[in-house]
Amino acid sequence: MFNNMKKLLYTVLAICAAGLLICASAAKYNKTEILRNLNLFNSVVKELHSGYVDTLDSEELIEFAIDAMLSRVDPYTEYYPANNREALTSISTGQYGGIGAVIQQRREGGAIIYQPVFGEPAWQSGLRHGDIILKIDGKDVSSMKGTDEVSRNLRGTPGTTVHVEIRRPFDPDSIKHIDVVRRTIHQNPLPYYGVDSTGMGYICLKTFNENSANLVRDAVLDMMKNPDLRGLVLDLRNNGGGVIDGAVDIAGLFVPKGTEVVRTRGTDGRVLKVYRTAAKPIAPDLPLVILTNRNTASASEIVAGSLQDLDRAVIVGERSFGKGLVQTSRQLPDGALLKLTMARYYIPSGRLIQALDYSHRDADGRPTRTPDSLTNVFATSKGREVRDGGGITPDVTVSDTTFSMLEYALEEQNVVYDYANRFRQTNPSIADADAWEVTDSVFNDFKTFVKPKNLIYDKMTERGIKYLREASRAEGMESDSVTALLDRLGELLQHNIDNDLEFNRTDILRLLDAEISQRYYPEADLIRRSLRYDADVDSARAVLLTPGRVEGILNSSKK
Repeated sequence: MFNNMKKLLYTVLAICAAGLLICASAAKYNKTEILRNLNLFNSVVKELHSGYVDTLDSEELIEFAIDAMLSRVDPYTEYYPANNREALTSISTGQYGGIGAVIQQRREGGAIIYQPVFGEPAWQSGLRHGDIILKIDGKDVSSMKGTDEVSRNLRGTPGTTVHVEIRRPFDPDSIKHIDVVRRTIHQNPLPYYGVDSTGMGYICLKTFNENSANLVRDAVLDMMKNPDLRGLVLDLRNNGGGVIDGAVDIAGLFVPKGTEVVRTRGTDGRVLKVYRTAAKPIAPDLPLVILTNRNTASASEIVAGSLQDLDRAVIVGERSFGKGLVQTSRQLPDGALLKLTMARYYIPSGRLIQALDYSHRDADGRPTRTPDSLTNVFATSKGREVRDGGGITPDVTVSDTTFSMLEYALEEQNVVYDYANRFRQTNPSIADADAWEVTDSVFNDFKTFVKPKNLIYDKMTERGIKYLREASRAEGMESDSVTALLDRLGELLQHNIDNDLEFNRTDILRLLDAEISQRYYPEADLIRRSLRYDADVDSARAVLLTPGRVEGILNSSKK
């Protein structure tokens, strides 16, 4: 135990030493003070080890201390012990040893198989979307700490076998034992691209790893062979970023060689590195729209923000996340890694996109955010006004899609999810992705499925009548006649689940289509099908294909 404690203590010392090296030039850091505190920490660990009344798990204790220390810095500075460093490695390389399935938390607890990747081991072995994981190699999943631990137990050396016990919803023989042979899983950052019937080219980019830039380049070149191509939509929604070099290379597909895309600055404001495009562009004149949302972050914001600053692309959608901090990995003793925030990045106009200031926190310990009214104004290459202070503000904002209370209830209470599981169990196969639709018979079957569920949802008319009763009572207007009128109104406005489902039919068909499709089709087909219902893509298409619209936005003096 003492050896473990000693090794882990060295790890902590290495982490603090790394921080000391990074911050040595800043006046607010004092080397003597840091060493004094390290000695204090060392003394506490020794006293706990030698004198505490109960046996302590040294590894768990030190990892908790490390995590607690890093929680006071920012959420991107992370410690990866040797048994989990593959998680960081897989982000940059896009590959890992495993079964090829996303693991998702169940609302009621536990974990499920979510969209086993078409053609990968989980899919080939017969695991399905919605399967509830009970045990992994005999270990009870209920004792595991979240989906990260579940995923770690499923991952392993390619060629080895993992035994999974699952429960399959709506299957009479619901408990199943499945052996899955792990192999190297290559994460595809670009699952779909294509040109639709209107001439809109579309690329869905999910992450930035070592392969992203080459895949985008190949996709653009392939689509440019299509004589009907009129412009390109690059979809960066829900793309949390990744390798910064990939972002620079992708921006370089559309702007001249040698163009500055981003620069990083360290603690003292000194420029650490300037990133410029290294190759001639392949599509310097292709009309370009970039889709963003609140989950577009980091390297995605470099692409979107730099091409906005350079007046090369129109940004459509929602304001992006606002992550302007740069991380690097540092090797630690015993195979551990530290992902360390070491700089901020600035895009061509000079603005910093970082939204939250982790060095200044409020009374509750939360990082502060600069109000929009106090942000700074910058200018694009053609003089358009842009601001710093948190994320990329789109040139064309698309409002959030609003869900009815019924839709929300159907999703929140797992009704659509459960129906899709039952549908898959009773329908082993359906038509191909270009032909299948949610028919009237499927919708009617779903209505029959919903009725006995005693669905609970907020009905605005009932809420309104309740408000009128309370208001009439509060204002002294309550009487037998008023009560009778409100009672009658309540009867006239009584909700009927059949009527509510029919009224929301179009939106419910969309939910059913998405949920059922996930159980049959590869990801590329799912994305292509989803574009039929996508309001953001519709807005991007309108901007891209309306004559003069892209040029009008990019050449305007004000946004």
